Amino acid sequence: MSADNRDGLEGSGLILASGSASRKAMLEAAGVRFEVASPDVDERALEAEMADAEAEEIAQALAAAKAADVSALRPGIAVLGSDSLVEVEGRRFDKPESREQAAEHLRFFSGRTMTLHSAAALAQDGRIVWVGSDFARLRLRELSDAFIESYLDAEWPAVSYCVGVFRIEGPGVQLFSSVMGDQFTVLGMPLLQVLAALRERGLLPE
Repeated sequence: MSADNRDGLEGSGLILASGSASRKAMLEAAGVRFEVASPDVDERALEAEMADAEAEEIAQALAAAKAADVSALRPGIAVLGSDSLVEVEGRRFDKPESREQAAEHLRFFSGRTMTLHSAAALAQDGRIVWVGSDFARLRLRELSDAFIESYLDAEWPAVSYCVGVFRIEGPGVQLFSSVMGDQFTVLGMPLLQVLAALRERGLLPE
């Protein structure tokens, strides 16, 4: 596990078990003080074990696994894990492994509705103490091959780290004709639920 302690935040009482830039940005914008640590979790293996489970359950399990992994090494500190899964017409999608696969995903998404499941979990001393999740539905417009190539010219490899092959806060917004759901869920974490859970545990002021 590697850790990246931000200036002035040592001993803040919260660790974010994620390298996601959007999740870090959400917490920072909300005024939450935290450290960052990278979990060591085989996400694909866990997904394979839960192949028959609902997407929401898998997202929750992944978030919990990340939180528990870091928490086991940092006793006494609350750890926040988070994960997102995309589902389109009953088929689940992970982060693309190559630009070619990213283009394949986008061609499949074209003209369809994507369900994005975002989950979060808090762990303390290696034990999960809270889990939450939410979903959003995003309607993709019809995407031409020319658009897909120009989009990936601009966004690859940044979107290789993004389930759904988009950053909604960037050019990825051009993929969609409508978005139904909480903006934070679309960004990758049910932030309002997380903030409530942190307040309940005394990590944020009431």
